[in-house]
Amino acid sequence: MIGEEAKKRIQVALGLALVVAGLRAGYILYERHEESLAAQKQELAKNVGFANADYYVVPKKLHPFDLKSAKQLTEQPVWVKEGYRYTYYRYVPVVKSVDFAHEAGLLGPLERLEIKDVLAVPAPGGRKQVVVLFEKDGHSFAVPVGFETEGQYKIYSDEMFYVEDPRELYKHWPAEVWQAVTRHEVLPGMNELQVDFAVGMGTLDAGSSSAERTLHYPNGGKPLVVVYRDGKATEVRAGS
Repeated sequence: MIGEEAKKRIQVALGLALVVAGLRAGYILYERHEESLAAQKQELAKNVGFANADYYVVPKKLHPFDLKSAKQLTEQPVWVKEGYRYTYYRYVPVVKSVDFAHEAGLLGPLERLEIKDVLAVPAPGGRKQVVVLFEKDGHSFAVPVGFETEGQYKIYSDEMFYVEDPRELYKHWPAEVWQAVTRHEVLPGMNELQVDFAVGMGTLDAGSSSAERTLHYPNGGKPLVVVYRDGKATEVRAGS
């Protein structure tokens, strides 16, 4: 026979489970709502006739909320959205651990990955890191895509990866732009997204304005400075 104290604990546990389920459902509905708004904006752009066809592109998102849902990342290749932003580490399969003490490298611009698995592993600081595993040059690596605290997950892989080939998403770009992206080269006339695809993430200069923006790109150790006017690159020079 269950005592009163045990009944109270069961009620509390059930109550917490309901709260967590409600929060998770609310988050998923919120994400779906954001996607719906993006689709509406896309349709509005078509009707208004925006000159920039990039506004019509709505990349697919997976909305992972735990390890099971995050394993969707293993079902197709993924492509890195912002090169030279995300650090990856050696993964040791024998002991199933990640060497967080030593950085192995940075994911490159539009680097294509075949995700082998998604794990939650111990990490410095106490809470577990959610990592995706991939192979490169005959070695296993892991890159963090979220974290887990007391059974609750925060996974931001949708911000890190495309799950559709960017060359198909942006197939309206001219061939010379895609050729420059493949060469990791910036050409005058490219927009900021195209430059991001070519040389990775950039940081905005503090003196920039809406009409003229200056961004600094680490570019994997070959820094560049790009000046944009009216959304197009007009000046490209070596950075310091």
